Amino acid sequence: MLDLVKGETERIDARFLEPACGSGNFLVPILQRKLAAVELKFGMSDFERRHYALLAVMCAYGIELLRDNIVECRSNMLAVLADYLSLDATDELFRAASYVLSLNLVQGNAMTMRDTAGDPISVVEWAYLGKGKFQRRDFRLDVLTGMASFGAEGSLFAGLGKHEIFTPTSSYPPMTLRDLARFASGETGEAV
Repeated sequence: MLDLVKGETERIDARFLEPACGSGNFLVPILQRKLAAVELKFGMSDFERRHYALLAVMCAYGIELLRDNIVECRSNMLAVLADYLSLDATDELFRAASYVLSLNLVQGNAMTMRDTAGDPISVVEWAYLGKGKFQRRDFRLDVLTGMASFGAEGSLFAGLGKHEIFTPTSSYPPMTLRDLARFASGETGEAV
């Protein structure tokens, strides 16, 4: 099935959402393909290799009803990254990736678009700005998926541009691996 979207699975910044991700049976091979692309493009620079590997993780999203499955999915994704970069749990990048996965892989119901607390599921958009800086913006999943109907030809909202529709619920200042690793330790990032 992944070969049907082969080109996208090999694009480091292509985003994938698995609405019933289980333990990561689709997300793990997608990450492996993305990391192979990282190696091809950035294998000669350890700095770029590490940062683009984290971007590959940042572009994978999952929703799962069962707690044990989402925990296993996070663990499986983290293990793939750790194996690729020879990381251990004390590494700053390992902790940063753990934080990212805690936000990107959500326990909830994709049908109702609510998490286990009944709140709307939040989707974090990550971007790599270069020079070791990442940008985070949060969106509501129900709002993002509802936007597909706005683009339908002949609809009242067909003429609206993306800038008018896709408004984040929160935006954060650029952050580094160190910042992300600190958030993994329980410190919070301030939205702007």
